[in-house]
Amino acid sequence: MTWQLAQINIARAIAPLDDPQMADFVAQIADINALAEHSPGFVWRWDDDPPDGTDPRLLLNVGVWTSIEALADFTYRTAHGAALKRRRRWFAPPDGPHVALWWVEAGTRPGPEEGFRRLAVLAAEGPSPAAFTFACRFGPPS
Repeated sequence: MTWQLAQINIARAIAPLDDPQMADFVAQIADINALAEHSPGFVWRWDDDPPDGTDPRLLLNVGVWTSIEALADFTYRTAHGAALKRRRRWFAPPDGPHVALWWVEAGTRPGPEEGFRRLAVLAAEGPSPAAFTFACRFGPPS
């Protein structure tokens, strides 16, 4: 069986996306998404509206990558990493885990609901094979 890495990251904007405070962030979204889609190891990302009832200031990203190394390279060693360093300008401090990683069978496309469930597992149980972080990694199932 072939395994791929699923991920969710969430952030709560400090203002609506059409507010001038968010202009620098919003101006980068298309370029950063395109960069991800053309990065080595990228497989797929959620590209639909958030689930009904989701806070409009909650931004989420759900995706699948070939490996944790590929995702880490994109996250920290590209223009995304530069934007990540400025996140406090645009986003409120998280009140719990804001990134969760987990392994899925190749071809699986998890949605936001699955990602939210993994964040809840991480918050309740800490890092485990069911939901982990870059700092506390687990390999794919054997």
